[in-house]
Amino acid sequence: MQQGNNPPLGGSTSGTHRPTLHYFKWSFIVTALGLALGAALGWQTTGTISGTLTVFFICAVLAVLEISLSFDNAIVNANKLKEMTPKWQRRFLTWGILIAVFGMRIVFPLLIVVIAANIGPWQAMVMAASQPDEYSRIMHDAHLPIAAFGGTFLMMVGLSFFFDHEKDVHWVRWLEDRMQRYATIRGIEVAVVLVTVLIFSRFLGGAEAQIFFQSAIWGLLTFLLVEVLGGLLDSSQQTLQAGAKGGIGAFLYLEVLDASFSFDGVIGAFALTHNLFVIAIGLGIGAMYVRSMTIMLVERGTLAEYRFLEHGAFYAIIALSVIMFVQPLVHIPEVITGLGGATLIGISLWSSIRWNRKNHARA
Repeated sequence: MQQGNNPPLGGSTSGTHRPTLHYFKWSFIVTALGLALGAALGWQTTGTISGTLTVFFICAVLAVLEISLSFDNAIVNANKLKEMTPKWQRRFLTWGILIAVFGMRIVFPLLIVVIAANIGPWQAMVMAASQPDEYSRIMHDAHLPIAAFGGTFLMMVGLSFFFDHEKDVHWVRWLEDRMQRYATIRGIEVAVVLVTVLIFSRFLGGAEAQIFFQSAIWGLLTFLLVEVLGGLLDSSQQTLQAGAKGGIGAFLYLEVLDASFSFDGVIGAFALTHNLFVIAIGLGIGAMYVRSMTIMLVERGTLAEYRFLEHGAFYAIIALSVIMFVQPLVHIPEVITGLGGATLIGISLWSSIRWNRKNHARA
C-alpha cells in the first residue's frame, strides 16, 4: 500500500492516530447547516410547523438513503485514492466533492429535464420550483436509459476487479479463482456485460428494448473511454513528472464512478419528495459523509487491515448494477438496495476479522 509514503489527506501530522469523530467534523457541520436550510425551506414553502418538520425529516431520510447506497462507493474511492499522489487526492476531496454535490444532485436532474422536455436550463429550473409534479414525471420517464447506462458502467467496474490475473487475495475462492483464471481472455468482462444486457433487453418490448440496449452500449463505451483517456492522460503526465501516479485520469474515473452511483439515489429520492432543492440538500449531506468515510479509510489503511472489505464493496457494486437492470421490470425499494449492499460489506468485514484472528493466532 502506497499510503505510508504520503502525508495524511487532511494535512495533519497525526495521521492514523486521529479519533474517528475528527474525520466527520465537516460532515456534522454540513448536516447542521443542511437541516437548518431544509427547515427554512419547509417554512417558506408551507408556512406551517408541520410542513417545516416534514421537510426537515425528508432531508434527514434522504441523507441516510445516500449514505446507505454509497458506502461501497467510499470503499472503491479509497481503493483508487491510495494510488494517487497527495496533490490529486486533495483535488478529488475538494473539487471532486463539489462536482458530486452540485453536479450530480442539482445539475444532473436539471440536464435530464432539459434534454427530455427540450427546454432551456432556466425553464427547467422554473419547472422544478413551480411544477414539481411535472418535473418528477419527466425524471421518472428517463429512468429506463439512466438505469441501463449506470448499471452497465457499474457492472464493468465490479467485474474488472475480479477479472484480474494479478489478483492474489480471494474471498469467495471457488468463484474468484475461476474469474482470475479466465481473466487472461481479452475482453471477457465486456462479453459478460453484453450478454447480460441482451438477456435483460429481451424482457422489454419494442422501443423500450432499443432504448435500454442503446443506453447500455453508451455506458459500456463511457467506461472504456474513461479507461483509455485516463491511461493516456496519466502516461503523458508521467513523462512530464516522473513518479506521478493516479492523476487526472484517476480523477476522471472517480467522477464518472460517483455519477453512476448517484443515478439510483437521485431517481429514488423522487419517491419521497418532488422538490429538487430538498433532494439536493438531503443527498448533499449524505455525499459529505461518503467523503469523510473515504478519507478515514485511506488514512487508517483500513483496506489493507481488512483484506476482504474491497471484495464486499465490489460484490455490492455488481449487485447494484443487476438491481438497476431489474428496476425497469420490477420496482425495488431503495431501502432494499441500500441494505443489500451494506449486508455484503458487513459480511466481508466479519470474514476479514475472522481471517485476522485465525492468522494472528497461528503467528
